[in-house]
Amino acid sequence: MGNKLSDISKFFIAGINYKKTDAALRGRFAVNTEQYKTILSLAPRYGVNELFILSTCNRTEIYGFAEDASQLIDLLCTQTTGPKETFIGLAYTKSGADAIEHLFHVAAGLDSQILGDYEIVGQIKLAVKFSRANGFIHSFAERLVNYVLQSSKSIKNNTELSGGTVSVSFAAVQFIKERFSCIADKKILLVGTGKIGRNTCKNLVDYLDTKNITLINRSENKASCLAKEMHLRSASYHDFKEEVENSDIIIVATNAERPIITKADLVHSKEKLLIDLSIPNNIEASAKDLGHITLVNVDDLSKINDATLQKRQAEVPKAKNIVAEHIAEFMEWYEMRRHVPVLKAVKTKLNEIHRCPLFPGVATIPPPFSNTEQNIQRVINGMASKMRRHNQRGCQYIEAINDFIAISIS
Repeated sequence: MGNKLSDISKFFIAGINYKKTDAALRGRFAVNTEQYKTILSLAPRYGVNELFILSTCNRTEIYGFAEDASQLIDLLCTQTTGPKETFIGLAYTKSGADAIEHLFHVAAGLDSQILGDYEIVGQIKLAVKFSRANGFIHSFAERLVNYVLQSSKSIKNNTELSGGTVSVSFAAVQFIKERFSCIADKKILLVGTGKIGRNTCKNLVDYLDTKNITLINRSENKASCLAKEMHLRSASYHDFKEEVENSDIIIVATNAERPIITKADLVHSKEKLLIDLSIPNNIEASAKDLGHITLVNVDDLSKINDATLQKRQAEVPKAKNIVAEHIAEFMEWYEMRRHVPVLKAVKTKLNEIHRCPLFPGVATIPPPFSNTEQNIQRVINGMASKMRRHNQRGCQYIEAINDFIAISIS
């Protein structure tokens, strides 16, 4: 497709989210960086040349241009551990304007497991950045995402949809506060210092009023830098099992393909609270069968329903109005760009008419020649305006030629 403007009716989204699937099942369709890269390398074989994938704790969605949504599903499921048949049975697909509206709603937090969760914006940016770096974001997707992010920012600044402090990472902190009356003597281990881990770390420090927190990450430099910034302790990943054993509260925010903490690791441990913020789950689900272990995941945390969320719900109509305004602006851009080839062709033809000796009244217009260029641009601007309102195809082509001749000889 390159820079060619794509047919909007061929723009699809196919995905699964928290509404029909639990965290364990979503984990089977989560896409990590290596899988994402492989999908992009395979995309041309499936007839897909512009796409991006959004894989978060709430959802896995693939957006792109194809003849049919099944091409995107087939492509995505080449790299998922869950089978294509299961995905199809649970998936939603949308095309054209419906797919565009869906992306706007996702970016706004209107479709999040926790209403107004603003972390999704950063995840969209990363997904698109990765796809762009690999040559799969062209003019349509680039402009669409720009409008989507503008809309999300406007909602953030002009409504209270993301007001208060409710997100998955904050919900984890709230759960800890409800579970323990005294936090100071509890040793907290945070595993993973990516975006979610970093947000969780900040919430732990801000709302639990404790520094008894140890950070671990496979890339030890990331953990040590964040620990230094937050005045906390970091540990080597080589000491992971020892740190797990010694901790009272463990929060895992990693993106490993399989659990990094198993039931067997916890059989002989002391009483612990474990919070798994990862998709797929990075703590073995069967660990909660142990009597001394409390294990919660993102689905459990999303059930928080407090006054903050009620206030956010009241802001939904305002947010939807902002979305509608930005969608209208994007569609106006799309309609204008869609007519660019025709407008260029008409402009070329008008220049040919000006130089053609068969039209002496036009061709012999005295200098300055710039008047002719201005006349042509006036005609093109008028034609573009009429095409936006109502495209009469050939009629407007003929009308443009008549307008040019009338202006030129008047």
